[in-house]
Amino acid sequence: MSITAQHVRETLDAYLAQHPEDKEPLASLLQVLDEAGDAITSRKEFLGHVTAGAVLHRPDGRVLTIEHRALSKWLLPGGHVEEADETLVGAALRELAEETGIDADDVTLTVDLPVHVDAHIIPANSSKDEPEHLHFDFRFMFHTTVDDIVLQEEEVTAASWQSADTLVSEPLRSRVLTTMV
Repeated sequence: MSITAQHVRETLDAYLAQHPEDKEPLASLLQVLDEAGDAITSRKEFLGHVTAGAVLHRPDGRVLTIEHRALSKWLLPGGHVEEADETLVGAALRELAEETGIDADDVTLTVDLPVHVDAHIIPANSSKDEPEHLHFDFRFMFHTTVDDIVLQEEEVTAASWQSADTLVSEPLRSRVLTTMV
């Protein structure tokens, strides 16, 4: 069973109840959700589509970042949802395991709701016949004590444990630091 628009809306509504200040920055997500319906999870929905990410932190206050091959940027682990994903948090956990080799049994969900939902533009990719489009990234926070990482080399070129206070995106940085306490 795939992730439905109803699940996305329920997760978003619960998130916005905790973070009403994010309603304006996420207005495009609300609009696309209304227009796309269940296609909101399809990577072929170019109005924009939902992705899932993981903020993985360790007891020493570091978070895992990966260097994304296609974008040549340091990001949090995450990516597109798949047909087999049943929940957004499950998609985030699957992406984390795929990109880093860290088994789901070695991580614990820190908070039930996303710590952050981010809307950002993905540039056009002519090799995949994809126009510029929006990603709506539902970022969930997980905890681990694992050190070993096995990179998915098709998508990830490097990984690094960084101090959480080096995250540059706000309000993600503040929320991660507050949640880790």
